[in-house]
Amino acid sequence: MTVAAEHDLAVRFFDAIERGDAAAVAACYAEDVAIWHNTDGLTQGRDENLKVLSGLIRYYPERRYAERRLTAFPGGFVQQHVLRARRSDGAERSLPACVICQVKDGRITRLDEYFDSAHQAAFIA
Repeated sequence: MTVAAEHDLAVRFFDAIERGDAAAVAACYAEDVAIWHNTDGLTQGRDENLKVLSGLIRYYPERRYAERRLTAFPGGFVQQHVLRARRSDGAERSLPACVICQVKDGRITRLDEYFDSAHQAAFIA
C-alpha cells in the first residue's frame, strides 16, 4: 500500500463510525484484527469490537471526530482527535483520543486506542 492508501483507509474508517455504518467499519478490519485500549489493557477481536461499536452507535446516535490530526505512514496511521457525541437524551459528551493502527493488505490488523480514564468515565456517565 502507499501512504495515500493508508490515509484513505483511515478516513474511510473514521467516517464510517461517524455515519454509524458498522458494515463499512468491519470492511476496514482484517479478519484477525486485534483492538487494544489502554484503559483496561484488554485486546478485543473483530466481532467483540463491532458489538461495542453497535452499542456506541445506539447510545450516541450523533457522533463526529473533531480536531482530526491524521498521519499516515508505510504500514499504518496515527490519528489524534476528539470524539464529540450526543446521546438520545440530548446530553453531549467529548472524548479526546489517540488511535494507532497497523495496516496490511488494505485492512487494519491492529488498533491501539489511548484515552484518559477520567475523560472516558465522563463520556460514559
